[in-house]
Amino acid sequence: MRKLDGRVALVTGGARGIGAAVVRAFVDEGACVVITDVLSEEGRALQEELGEATWFRAADVTSEDDWAAAITEAEREFGPVSVLANNAGIVEFGPLEETDPAVFRRVMDVNLFGPWLGMRAVAPSMRRAGGGVILNVSSTAGLMGYASLSAYVASKWGLRGLTKAAALDLAADGIRVCSIHPGPISTPMTAGMDDSITASQPIPRFGTPQEVARMAVFLAADATYSTGSEFVIDGGATTGSMILNPPQD
Repeated sequence: MRKLDGRVALVTGGARGIGAAVVRAFVDEGACVVITDVLSEEGRALQEELGEATWFRAADVTSEDDWAAAITEAEREFGPVSVLANNAGIVEFGPLEETDPAVFRRVMDVNLFGPWLGMRAVAPSMRRAGGGVILNVSSTAGLMGYASLSAYVASKWGLRGLTKAAALDLAADGIRVCSIHPGPISTPMTAGMDDSITASQPIPRFGTPQEVARMAVFLAADATYSTGSEFVIDGGATTGSMILNPPQD
């Protein structure tokens, strides 16, 4: 028996990158998966690739109506949703004083308000399923600060806190809520970044979307005593500085 047999999952930002890897991993473990994304062409291509265990719905995570429609279609096609991966996210670079307020609000809307809407929308479906798991994809930027990323850092710290509050609110319904904190992962979002940003990590390379997806499967299927917790997958980037050549006496 596969780990997610009989489960219905919904993955936002599921058309590419980490989201697509999570979709594939969930399907491999027996789940039926609704893929949502604003990237319709790529989302439909993934559905065609993976077949009848998937359904694509074009959706904007900042739209309450889109969330309602996605949950309705998930239940119509497969049944009540028992796994939600809030993966959709955007990043904008720039020093704090040079960041336009509209840009800051847009990042917060997608990265924080969107997952809040999703948890609010999916909770009744998860109750109908008899419980569930919500995975909020945060970042190491939800654990530490980064220069020129004020909006992104604020959104990912907020998502970490929102995870803990939701875990408390939804526990009585048998719904677990955890956050995932990837470090540098090879995705379209990190395209153009060079290897120097990982050189000082204990594991000095970019991670893969598949590595994040394996953690998502573990949290959805096996981490049955974990809720409100953060799970870091960052090559050791947040462990601290390494001293490779200590001074000699």
